[in-house]
Amino acid sequence: MTTRERFHATMNFQPFDRLPILEWAGWWDQTIARWHTEGLPAEITDRYDICRHFGLDIYKQDWFGITKPGFPSPKSHGAGVIETEADYDRVREFLYPDNPVDPNRWEALAAEQATGEMVLWFSLNGFFWFPRTLLGIQRHLFAFYDQKELMHRINSDLLEWNLKVIDQLCAVCTPDWMTFAEDMSYNLGSMLSKEAFDEFMLPYYRQIVTKLKERGIITIIDSDGDITVPAHWFEEAGLEGILPLERQAGVDIAKLRREHPRMRFIGHFDKMTQNRGEEVMRAEFERLIPTAAKGGFLPSCDHQTPPGVSYEDYRLYIRLFEEYGEKAGRMSRGLPS
Repeated sequence: MTTRERFHATMNFQPFDRLPILEWAGWWDQTIARWHTEGLPAEITDRYDICRHFGLDIYKQDWFGITKPGFPSPKSHGAGVIETEADYDRVREFLYPDNPVDPNRWEALAAEQATGEMVLWFSLNGFFWFPRTLLGIQRHLFAFYDQKELMHRINSDLLEWNLKVIDQLCAVCTPDWMTFAEDMSYNLGSMLSKEAFDEFMLPYYRQIVTKLKERGIITIIDSDGDITVPAHWFEEAGLEGILPLERQAGVDIAKLRREHPRMRFIGHFDKMTQNRGEEVMRAEFERLIPTAAKGGFLPSCDHQTPPGVSYEDYRLYIRLFEEYGEKAGRMSRGLPS
């Protein structure tokens, strides 16, 4: 199978030769800096060159700048740039560029995708994530109650701009999948209620998911934390999958699969096992493979590999990933594991 054939077979619950060996996110700077002292050649710094060095499948991602020059910077991490609707009026001229997609870049990506050896995906700001960026963490949570009109206005504008992005990139080629950046859960669950989700997010997701499905693009929610309960909300909205399924937040792939038999999942390999030796990592793969062999689940690190993982630790992780990926492929085809 080519890289793309393997991706689509796995994600569509069809037999596959082996699991994709992928990292859905890049590595921490500190992790790469450590590896450069332990065996990773110093000249290898690009995300995809690092993938090739370790023998990973190539999954290329693109983001699109939602701001223009002149957009104000927050005063601190987690702070917003607006407080009122009048503030939004002032900064809006620095938002939502008319031509966010670089056609030359996407033509090059399309040519690489057409070889079959690269899976192409893109990310958009979600309807929880982006208002928080503008309002700041604390003010955003109050805004669900105190600034309802502003919240709807922001998400209506975001929907219109996101649809423009989709039209522009699909004029060049059709990506294989995409993610909405949300991060709306923490280690104990969702940061908002089902009622708030239904009022402020559901209407916008239903509209954009319809457009994405018309083009055959798999839609995935990217949220940290325990997404177990909100997974039901997103499925009702038409979203088709979730990543990264953080194990430390108590997420359990077996439970998710029972409750969502046709959703797609990416991630869930506990990153905290990556520096604890072969026996512990094998146990983690053994936990994941029965679900992965049934399709619709791409195991991968459940977030970025931490700096505590050495170069040799990571090489061992990849060797085990290859071994268990082959095992899952045999199981998917009804062969002895």
